[in-house]
Amino acid sequence: MARREELVWEGDGPPALNRPIMVLALTGLFDISSVATQSIEHLVSTHKVETVATIDPDGFYDFQQERPTVWLDEYGDRQISWPANEFHAIRYPGFPHDLVVLSGVEPHVRWRTFCELVVEVARRTGCEVVVTVGASPEAVPHTRTPGVFGSTTNDELARALGLSRPQYQGPTGVFGVLQEMLDRSSLPGVSLRVPVPHYLMNAEHPKSTAALLRHLEHVIGVPTGHAALAEEIDRWKELHRTAVEDDPQARSFLEVLERDFDRRTEAAIPTADDLASQFEQFLRDQRPEE
Repeated sequence: MARREELVWEGDGPPALNRPIMVLALTGLFDISSVATQSIEHLVSTHKVETVATIDPDGFYDFQQERPTVWLDEYGDRQISWPANEFHAIRYPGFPHDLVVLSGVEPHVRWRTFCELVVEVARRTGCEVVVTVGASPEAVPHTRTPGVFGSTTNDELARALGLSRPQYQGPTGVFGVLQEMLDRSSLPGVSLRVPVPHYLMNAEHPKSTAALLRHLEHVIGVPTGHAALAEEIDRWKELHRTAVEDDPQARSFLEVLERDFDRRTEAAIPTADDLASQFEQFLRDQRPEE
């Protein structure tokens, strides 16, 4: 399949958006407990969206690993659901930015081509920045609000927001390839990561999902609806508490994590308000003078 056929645009092509920012998450190495993809799916489910483009899955997946599913529609006809990578636009009238979002499935093969398609969507929709969100297992207590850590390969953006440059070396996911490609294409990219308690990796963590959304809301300046997760946070808080209390070793380990967490600075980047103003100043500096 030719590349132009693998990226399918809806309607007449890219919509006209207000200074859009792309935010995306992919299942896989950096989506522990589905925290990152759930943050994007929450955005999609709580806002009016329009589909912008779709990446055809056929050339990117081993379907023995990522199997499609079969289901019966309302007429009893069998339908097939394939791994989906759909870009959605969310409009925010009266706010500084619209969003282009993707909650997708990390491909098995042809990573460079896949990333080229993502960059093409970002370019053609006029995105000013691409933000990838992820979640990783770390030694953090589930009883504390997790911090969100940011990095970028863009030197100007790093200086403007006080972000670090990525220092990780080792096996990577598609986002590692995408960030390098964004850097070479001069399209600013930011990586946001939230920690997930490694001793509860098989559970859900809406508190971490809400932390990602709350941080995005402060920085980008658009509502993410993270407050709607309060009920889920309370429900899983009780489930986490019960799981730990039933294990004496886990209780002792949790106390150690809490003491360590409380000694460290919760945020690794500037306060949300400062970060938002610095982010907007960076974007103004990137636009050509009118």
